[in-house]
Amino acid sequence: MSAAQFLESLFGVLPEFFKDEDELRRLWSDPGTRKALLAGPAHKGFGREPLVEMQKAIDAANSDLFDVLAYVAFASTPQSREARAAAARVVTAGEFTDKQRAFVDFVLAQYVKQGVDELDAEKLSPLLKLKYHNALADAWAELGRPEQVRGVFVGFQRHLYGADGRQGARGGPAP
Repeated sequence: MSAAQFLESLFGVLPEFFKDEDELRRLWSDPGTRKALLAGPAHKGFGREPLVEMQKAIDAANSDLFDVLAYVAFASTPQSREARAAAARVVTAGEFTDKQRAFVDFVLAQYVKQGVDELDAEKLSPLLKLKYHNALADAWAELGRPEQVRGVFVGFQRHLYGADGRQGARGGPAP
């Protein structure tokens, strides 16, 4: 299947999974709903590998798979992970304690380097162990109770994709 045929086929399937860009942002901004969202197209033959190939075809290798879906469904210009991370840092500057911001910055650096998989819920514990040298007790002491840390980890992600309305479709300020 050519890239054009794949794009056309994917375009026809996406409305089954989200109705508009706001819903895509909302679903993609939460690790649990993001995983479910990716599973839907995968069951229709549009799994991760074809999406990664499309990512390359639209010259968005440094972007997120979110950008592939937004490009196909809404003709949105792909944004680099680095630009998303920078915008999220600005928006969340006053939302977290200094230590929580340091952890969010660490996670964002991993995201920029490795991709969206670093934002999966299953990655929280490995990321904490990496940042705090396998000492989860130190992480809890600095960041708060485990449920607070999870709230920070999941919470900043809505800013990464502009789901809170503070970022527009291209990652800049909303009009």
